[in-house]
Amino acid sequence: MDFNFLDILIKKRIGERLNPEEIEFIIKNYSNGSIPDYQFAAFLMAVYYKGMDFEETTNLTRAMLYSGKTLDLSEIKMPKIDKHSTGGVGDKVSLILAPLVASCGVCVPMISGRSLGHTGGTLDKLESIPGFRTNLSLNEFKIQLKKINLGIIGQTEEIAPADKKIYSLRDVTGTVDSIPLITASIMSKKLAEDLDGLVLDVKFGNGAFMESYKKAKELANYLVKIGKKFKVKTIAILTDMNSPSGDCIGNSLEIIFPTTSAHTTAWHL
Repeated sequence: MDFNFLDILIKKRIGERLNPEEIEFIIKNYSNGSIPDYQFAAFLMAVYYKGMDFEETTNLTRAMLYSGKTLDLSEIKMPKIDKHSTGGVGDKVSLILAPLVASCGVCVPMISGRSLGHTGGTLDKLESIPGFRTNLSLNEFKIQLKKINLGIIGQTEEIAPADKKIYSLRDVTGTVDSIPLITASIMSKKLAEDLDGLVLDVKFGNGAFMESYKKAKELANYLVKIGKKFKVKTIAILTDMNSPSGDCIGNSLEIIFPTTSAHTTAWHL
């Protein structure tokens, strides 16, 4: 079926539901460059104001997930578990937790993000280490996982390429704190990792995207439901980010002084 992007944009602008084929059309054509940034920015703003229900968010996640390849880690027999944060000022938990978990005999394949809004990104922090590479090929990533149980990379032209483009555009269009867009961005990366389990650290407070506990709980609910929809065991933890995590803020400082503390509330779904 042929679609017209403008018709789909108007449909979402007036608050109507998009069907799976329309969402797939948008993501496919934005990924290959057929839809320019200025038009897709309008779509992001329509989603920001009109939202997406759970089914639409699931279809958006699926379209972004299959915009590229997914990992096959069947050769690795140990449990494959990842942890992902929705982002907060001074958030450096992954820098400490991932190596600790890997040292306990768990494989941790981690596709992380860059800075978004006022929050720092794990990739940017790691790249403040001279010579540290996060742009590994899929083969290099698998080799590293087999060797040390841990690998941290960003979205690539192979893995979640749609999210790579959309992630950057959200940052400059004021559409960061949208629950459907956050959910699809995070889960399209996580579901590409061939995981057995996923732990989500959902931040709330003035140092996070979700300022209220209520909104963070809603986001956590969406994330966990999407994980279960794709048959990945998923739990979420809500973390208070009304104060920075740890003693330092800034990419290189958080590498040098990675100690962290925060108030957490478990939210299991």
